[in-house]
Amino acid sequence: MTTQQTKLSQEEISKIDAYWRACNYLAAGMIYLRDNPLLREPLKLEHVKSRLLGHWGSSPGLSFTYIHLNRLINKYDLNAIFMAGPGHGAPGVLGPVYLEGAYSETYPNKSEDEHGMRQFFKEFSFPGGIGSHCTPETPGSIHEGGELGYSVSHAFGAAYDNPDLIVAVVVGDGESETAPLATSWHSNKFLNPIRDGAVLPILHLNGYKINNPTILSRIPHEELENLFKGYGWMPYFVEGSDPDAMHQAMAAAMEQCVLEIRRIQQEARASCQPVRPRWPMIVLRSPKGWTGPKEVDGKKVEGFWRAHQVPLGNVRDTPEHFKQLEDWLRSYKPEQLFDRDGRLLPEFKALAPKGARRMSANPHANGGLLRKALHMPDCRDYAAVVTKPGTTSAENTRPLGKFLRDIMRLNMNNFRVFGPDENSSNKLDDVYEASKKTWLADYLPEDAGGGELSPDGRVMEMLSEHTLEGWLEGYLLTGRHGFFSTYEAFVHVIDSMFNQHAKWLAMSKEVAWRAPVSSLNLLITSTVWRQDHNGFTHQDPGFLDVVVNKSPEVTRIYLPPDVNCLLSVADHCLKSTNYINVIVCDKQKHLQFLDMDAAIKHCTKGIGIWGWASNDQGVEPDLVIASAGDIPTKEALAAVVLLRENFPELKIRFINVVDLYKLTPDSEHPHGLSDKDFDSLFTLDKPILFNFHGYPWLIHRLAYRRNNHKNLHVRGYKEKGSINTPLELAIQNEIDRFSLVIDAINRVPSLRVAGAHVKESMRDMQIECRNYAYEHGTDLPEVDNWVWPY
Repeated sequence: MTTQQTKLSQEEISKIDAYWRACNYLAAGMIYLRDNPLLREPLKLEHVKSRLLGHWGSSPGLSFTYIHLNRLINKYDLNAIFMAGPGHGAPGVLGPVYLEGAYSETYPNKSEDEHGMRQFFKEFSFPGGIGSHCTPETPGSIHEGGELGYSVSHAFGAAYDNPDLIVAVVVGDGESETAPLATSWHSNKFLNPIRDGAVLPILHLNGYKINNPTILSRIPHEELENLFKGYGWMPYFVEGSDPDAMHQAMAAAMEQCVLEIRRIQQEARASCQPVRPRWPMIVLRSPKGWTGPKEVDGKKVEGFWRAHQVPLGNVRDTPEHFKQLEDWLRSYKPEQLFDRDGRLLPEFKALAPKGARRMSANPHANGGLLRKALHMPDCRDYAAVVTKPGTTSAENTRPLGKFLRDIMRLNMNNFRVFGPDENSSNKLDDVYEASKKTWLADYLPEDAGGGELSPDGRVMEMLSEHTLEGWLEGYLLTGRHGFFSTYEAFVHVIDSMFNQHAKWLAMSKEVAWRAPVSSLNLLITSTVWRQDHNGFTHQDPGFLDVVVNKSPEVTRIYLPPDVNCLLSVADHCLKSTNYINVIVCDKQKHLQFLDMDAAIKHCTKGIGIWGWASNDQGVEPDLVIASAGDIPTKEALAAVVLLRENFPELKIRFINVVDLYKLTPDSEHPHGLSDKDFDSLFTLDKPILFNFHGYPWLIHRLAYRRNNHKNLHVRGYKEKGSINTPLELAIQNEIDRFSLVIDAINRVPSLRVAGAHVKESMRDMQIECRNYAYEHGTDLPEVDNWVWPY
């Protein structure tokens, strides 16, 4: 699309170009220099970093976009933040952040003078310094870009429920090839122009990835334009390499987009009609490594993939490269930009916004400053009635849906529920009583019959775990709250997104000026043990193994066995900050074990002896049976009953684990048990049978340093299954009651011979249960309907 004719004067162009040259000088200096920042004398080898780890290719395009947005912030008093999608593009953001003064305010030793600039250069991408991404140490950043693909979804998450905020997001054209990014273009169908802010994507086509052309840069203009029109955007093109002409074109395009955003919002807000508009976007086509060396060793650099990382390698060992580096740095004419003390000249300094209008100082980019605690109902009000343990059944997640519904009602501006088309399946559909599913695409008449769609909805459903996770992260990082549920087998889709967010939180805890943000709360349901008809593809509890790889400072894992424990855990998690809380609880009907008071005590401790399921009071047990997870707990309790019926003298202690990290030593995780407490629970020398929801080796990994680890025997998922009934699947993976009894006989010395007949009867029962399942398609009723008898 052509743009309206915003026309800058030559004086305005000259000032903007000077500011941009200052940004580019800083970016190049960050990569190469550790000293002599203003080049008042010939460059020397000792001025150059010994390790060149920075990336140059995207930096000029990022700073170009940043400073043009600054002009509009000043002109229209915009409230805006900036996200850099290109992974190693930090120099293009750090430069303008430093020039705005926010960097020096945050880090006084990086002052706005020659000394501060020297420190700034030295620490960039250098041991003990800062990374080449927009890490948490970067003022104004909520998106690191360490892994590509999440910038647009993060931007939309930031814009939801922020009606006056514009989120400008530069999308790298390499990044645009990723699946998460491609899907996130559809986020415009979920943005309500009345209550939400706006996202202004700038697709930066500089033509290349590390050493390959990018797809979107090599398709015809018409095809590219039609692609984004098909996504529902209105693209404006800014293309070229001449700085003066590009400044004019970018100024016009950006102003047109900002005015179009304001027009869309004003019309929607005046009419109270939240229709889906064609939001504007910009396609910026500029050379890769713009304004850098055009050739090195006779090979093309600017406008080619060689500009991607460090355009001039071996500077210390190659005099020609060293001379070319000096010429390049001097081409920005820093003496025209900075005074003798190294401060940006006042006429250029005036181009930056002031105070919190600076994108580097905007409180939305330090969302904990804006965060307000949720108004919470009392979780006790949603409790399941449990008069006797293990005798009644309920859908574990159904009361949670009611709890979330009422949290939504009390927090209609800062809480959303996220899920990939599964909230009804996951028994959370009571939330629709408080708010429908957000939907601004087309409607059909039949949608009125249970579709639960509304442009004002606050339940975010899209069949892309990537996009949902990105939305939620952006929403949390700008000071709000959320809850995400998904199927256990497919939570792996966001493994790497979880990794990146965990790293962000861990680093943020080391940055004193970052205020705590709401925790990312993730409910994993439709679990491995209840895939009655979905089969082997839906059986994978391995996400927990991924979680424990991350910092113990930010990860928490909970396996509530029943409704009341789930409510207690969810209540705790929704009030917490700076964690990723992973909750594993199935959605189907399960036995209920604890009343609400007992559940709160149990979940507060995270691990405990269930006295009503034990018979070792006052004596040392012969056997410890432990469990974590709903089906494993039921089967472990059933095994206790079979053992007590067949061996009345056997003393059994039953332990349930809700907080998985209780198994680790307290030296390794804040929630870990001391060795004395662990030994007291699990004994020093008695056999332990642990029935676990996930892969068995995870328990060994957590507890391998414990005194009685040699006697710890874990049962869990062993990659065996297909279309199974719950009990038959348990038998295949040996977490069933009969396998546990056999295991106990094998482990308890006094039973190894005496228990032979019982072992035979247990094997007979397994065969009978299998045969019944294969014939009838359901589990043997007397086994399936088992309840706690004591």
